[in-house]
Amino acid sequence: MIRIPLWKTILILLVVVGSFAYAAPNLFPKEQVEAWQKKVPSLVPSRTVSLGLDLQGGSHLMLEVGLDEAVKDQADNIRQALPAELRTRKIQYSNLRRAPNGYTVTLRNPADADEAHRAIRKIDPDVNITDGDGGTITVAFTDNRLKQIRDRTIEQSIEIVRRRVDETGTREPVIARQGDNRIVLQLPGLKDPQRLRELLGTTAKMSFRLVDNEGLMTGRAGMGSELLEMQDEPTQKIPVNLREELTGDMLDSAQPSFNQSGQPVVHFKFNALGTDRFCKISTQNTGKLFAIVLDDKVISAPRINEPICGGSGEISGSFTVESSSNLALLLRAGALPAPLKIVEERTVGPTLGSDSVAAGKKATLMAILFVSVFITAAYGLFGVFATIALLVSMVMLLAIMSMLEATLTLPGIAGIVLIIGLAVDGNVLVYERIKEEIRAGRGVFQAIDIGYERAHTTIIDSNLTALISSLILFSFGTGPIKGFAVTTSIGVFTVYFTTIMLTRAMIIGWLRWQKPKTLAV
Repeated sequence: MIRIPLWKTILILLVVVGSFAYAAPNLFPKEQVEAWQKKVPSLVPSRTVSLGLDLQGGSHLMLEVGLDEAVKDQADNIRQALPAELRTRKIQYSNLRRAPNGYTVTLRNPADADEAHRAIRKIDPDVNITDGDGGTITVAFTDNRLKQIRDRTIEQSIEIVRRRVDETGTREPVIARQGDNRIVLQLPGLKDPQRLRELLGTTAKMSFRLVDNEGLMTGRAGMGSELLEMQDEPTQKIPVNLREELTGDMLDSAQPSFNQSGQPVVHFKFNALGTDRFCKISTQNTGKLFAIVLDDKVISAPRINEPICGGSGEISGSFTVESSSNLALLLRAGALPAPLKIVEERTVGPTLGSDSVAAGKKATLMAILFVSVFITAAYGLFGVFATIALLVSMVMLLAIMSMLEATLTLPGIAGIVLIIGLAVDGNVLVYERIKEEIRAGRGVFQAIDIGYERAHTTIIDSNLTALISSLILFSFGTGPIKGFAVTTSIGVFTVYFTTIMLTRAMIIGWLRWQKPKTLAV
């Protein structure tokens, strides 16, 4: 006699009950859920699915990042450091000017070319050097270096945009890179795109300031200093001098790394101007705290342990790998700001979004209704079991999306409607297989057992095909296509669970209760 172990029955019940619990917050207004989140323990389900731009209304912007300007700035920083290095090597030059993706320098004595090459590569080894007529040397970034600069600039720009968007109070913004030099920005619920345009027109302001030691002891800001919040702990304030010793545009790079003890740290490097100034500051203020200020908030205040005259240093502290990466990204975000240009702007009204939600609900309900009527008419009681499994599958899908705080879009609703058909497809395969076994003269229990066993492989094949297709769409598609792929992928797993586990458990429970001699499927 076919049976399901007790532990598996309990697992099925826990999954079903948990799915309803995690999906339940979506039934209440957003304001009520947000108020509830502040009161209930973190273990109590309180997350909800966010509505995308096409369902909620809001603003869609396409931003173009001025990568050429970023490359020029990087080349200028290196070019400014070259004269000092040439003077050190007693190499005379007559001209130093910009060139595409680099710069050119003209030597007074062409015989100094080899020594000049060494000076250039000491400053930046990742460049191509070409000798021309009359002692002219052309220096250009390699393709690999150009890619690094452009990728880093896009990364920095995304961080700047994200910080600006946070000031609008917009929940669940979508900020993603598109193509080589563009950023897609979607802000559901934003009704004032003008304010957003103004915010994006500003640039993250970074500065390096000394901490006021007297104010640190008294907890008050003295003359020439002010109290600024710590970014990670807003309740904690630290007194820093008003004078900016260094600014973000003097920072050349910042990367997360590890020190000799294996602790996460952040390595940073200044340009030529910053190197000279930081050497003087660190020499005169050894042992003092040096605050890194971004947008009037202190993101770190490391101690200057020794004079740093090489232009690079290390920020250490109680970092985790994640926090050191975040700090490095914030430092870079304020270091090389690139101009952002709005090349496309669309505004979706809340009325259109409401209409889309209503249409999506109608389509989903109609799909469930028609599929349920068909499966019940075709298979009777077993069709009812399939309908119950279908509803549970939809609840599970909503619960998983809520746990992930995923964004539901109109294409996502289309994916849900597709999953409704897939949800009964597996049951149809099983039921038809059971029919064949009944017609072959097998008993009820044996027919059901063999039906599930032999249909299992086909069900896996169909679900695996749908999953692979969804993963391909997610990997190569853009925002709307990804929304469709996400709901379809989650739906594949929920459908498989309800078809193989839940429906089978209901049928076996009914068999044990009724002990029928024949089946009308």
